[in-house]
Amino acid sequence: MSRAITAAYRLETGLRDLASRIARGFGWTPVAIPYPGYGSGGRVRVLGRVLLAPAGTHPESRLRIPGWQRFLTLEAPRTGVDVEVAGVRQQLTSDDDGLLDAVLEVPDPLTGRPSVPVRMGTGRRSATAPLHLASIDAHRGVVCDIDDTVLVTEIAHPLRAAYRTFVQRSRNRRAVPGMADLLRELTAGREHVPVLYLSNGPWNLIGPLSAFLERNGFPPGALLLTDWGLQPDRWFRDGQAHKRGSLLRLAEDMPGVDWTLVGDTGEHDPALYEEFATAHPDRVAEILLVDAAVGGPVVDRLGTIPVLRAPDGAGLSRARATLHG
Repeated sequence: MSRAITAAYRLETGLRDLASRIARGFGWTPVAIPYPGYGSGGRVRVLGRVLLAPAGTHPESRLRIPGWQRFLTLEAPRTGVDVEVAGVRQQLTSDDDGLLDAVLEVPDPLTGRPSVPVRMGTGRRSATAPLHLASIDAHRGVVCDIDDTVLVTEIAHPLRAAYRTFVQRSRNRRAVPGMADLLRELTAGREHVPVLYLSNGPWNLIGPLSAFLERNGFPPGALLLTDWGLQPDRWFRDGQAHKRGSLLRLAEDMPGVDWTLVGDTGEHDPALYEEFATAHPDRVAEILLVDAAVGGPVVDRLGTIPVLRAPDGAGLSRARATLHG
């Protein structure tokens, strides 16, 4: 099996390199697309991707490609990109999948602002995306799943999920009732509470997902997605490993933050959140789960950590109000 995976990965890589050479021959050049990142104090995490596009293409237009065409991208691996944030300039290099993921140190702590722009470019073309900041003394934050937690996907029904992902227009997608209000409740107050939307969805969907969250009134935050397709050692990306690694990374990047973990019971969120909370009980304030199988709010505990379940955001909000008085 491992030989077959290796052979398939090499074939895919070879075909991509061939397609890249052909595209460059027709005048296509790299464009850098910045994604919303996050940071606190003097450390910021910059995210983005480098793609090949026809000459004259503005980077941000690649985020507005409709439907299944979003997945017809040609990545530009090992490409240098100029990045500027808060007056700090640095050149980064995309990885083998064209992705950019780096932590930058800024000399002056970024305080007093909810976000700063990060500018990313290749050659004469550049684009900006917000870099969401936590207060330097932030003590709480939110990690929130996307599919069937804030966005109705019905991931347990593959055909319905595929239709909604590949065909349905993002403006016609439905939000899980009450979840925008719940997340605004969790982030209320004077301090800038970091919100990280964590999903196994592909980076190709970041444009419509960002638009959906903004259109439905969810608090702004970084999106932590993943790369679909063949991996060097497996046929498909490991979604659980992606979420597990992202939680551990957040614990390292923001050591003073206690997290509210928001998810649903349709996939692996309960087990992954329990695993993280058991290993780091001092870093988890509460676990909130959308659970269509319960008729009303249910309050449990994992040690001293509250675990609340309800069919929607309004039910979870009521459970929190009861719990916290």
